[in-house]
Amino acid sequence: MRMVDIIAKKRDGKELTTEEIDFVVQGYTQGEIPDYQVSAWAMAVFFKDMTDKERADLTMSMVNSGETIDLSAIEGVKVDKHSTGGVGDTTTLVLAPLVAALDVPVAKMSGRGLGHTGGTTDKLESVAGFHVELEKEEFIRLVNEHKVAVIGQSGNLTPADKKLYALRDVTATVNSIPLIASSIMSKKIAAGADAIVLDVKTGAGAFMKTTEDAKELAHAMVSIGNNVGRKTMAVISDMSQPLGLAIGNALEVKEAILTLQGKGPKDLEELCLALGRQMVFLAGKADSLEQAEEKLKEVIRNGKALEKFKHFLANQGGDASVVDHPERLPQAQYLIEVPADRDGYVAGIVADEIGTAAMLLGAGRATKESEIDLAVGLMLNKKVGDSVKAGESLVTIHANREDVDAVIAKIKENITIADHADAPVLVHDIVTE
Repeated sequence: MRMVDIIAKKRDGKELTTEEIDFVVQGYTQGEIPDYQVSAWAMAVFFKDMTDKERADLTMSMVNSGETIDLSAIEGVKVDKHSTGGVGDTTTLVLAPLVAALDVPVAKMSGRGLGHTGGTTDKLESVAGFHVELEKEEFIRLVNEHKVAVIGQSGNLTPADKKLYALRDVTATVNSIPLIASSIMSKKIAAGADAIVLDVKTGAGAFMKTTEDAKELAHAMVSIGNNVGRKTMAVISDMSQPLGLAIGNALEVKEAILTLQGKGPKDLEELCLALGRQMVFLAGKADSLEQAEEKLKEVIRNGKALEKFKHFLANQGGDASVVDHPERLPQAQYLIEVPADRDGYVAGIVADEIGTAAMLLGAGRATKESEIDLAVGLMLNKKVGDSVKAGESLVTIHANREDVDAVIAKIKENITIADHADAPVLVHDIVTE
């Protein structure tokens, strides 16, 4: 088998065999095929696409390039959730204890974030003492006994994906649906999930800017999951503005606590219920999506979801008293208001730019070496569709320095006030096949 023949075959739009795809992936991972040939192959995929079978084969070849996590010792259907990213995306902090309160095992592998705010791990480490450095046996025990645990990402999951992504990044082939879909799904499958619920974002703060592109990616990932024996579905959700009100690590933990108490922002609660009901249904804990949602609402009302969050934090060394005393979370030194310049309605909040404003404060990482300030961030006081008066606060900046002129300027540039505005639709579509 020769790489040049495989490149030519894909260049001509023909379907590659399982063996040919495996030859590319394993050969590249092991350093036997040079960058320039895989670059040519990736560009051929970019222009000629892949069939559903090719996408599934590519995903599984990347899964098999490194370690996989065996969760078979965990009882029940292990359901994982993946978001394609966004600003103020606090869903995992809410969903993990929420569905675990209904005996759905949540064995979550999470990483640290590059970008606007930290990843799920960083956010949880806003709680003093919380850690994700668990031995596998301890991780499995916690999930079996308490239904929820979060562990740091393994170093050798899907090495083929890491190597291929780095190459795509410098060869203008990142925006390829089959390559994006197989990259995401390979990590979820290698992490041992039986079923996968995907939150595919669309809008200004999302990787997929249009609903059509988001649907195409969702269909690709759902097809891969179902083709390799994982029950998979996707929710297409709006990220034209930040989700919820909090952007920042400790601020998002506090918002998650409020949401588990039934007092959180309506959009965050709506999305958590939309994703959670799919997780509960796929895990076989409800006979219908409607019943699953009612069960989720009940564990919020009766306090079981909040209690589960407390146990989850304590089990991993965290100070669970922050649930009842959120003031014990890291606090910023300065609170600075950003007022509206005129009366009207908030017509637009450019999510990714507002996220960048939070990163300028230190809430996120510009590089892997950047240190996060867990206390800082932004609290939105208005969302799209809300009325506002001149001088009323649009955003509260939580900062550990007084010089935030650049942050204020970026916020003002990216919040639009108009005479009329409607709130956007949050859930655009559900993809199940």
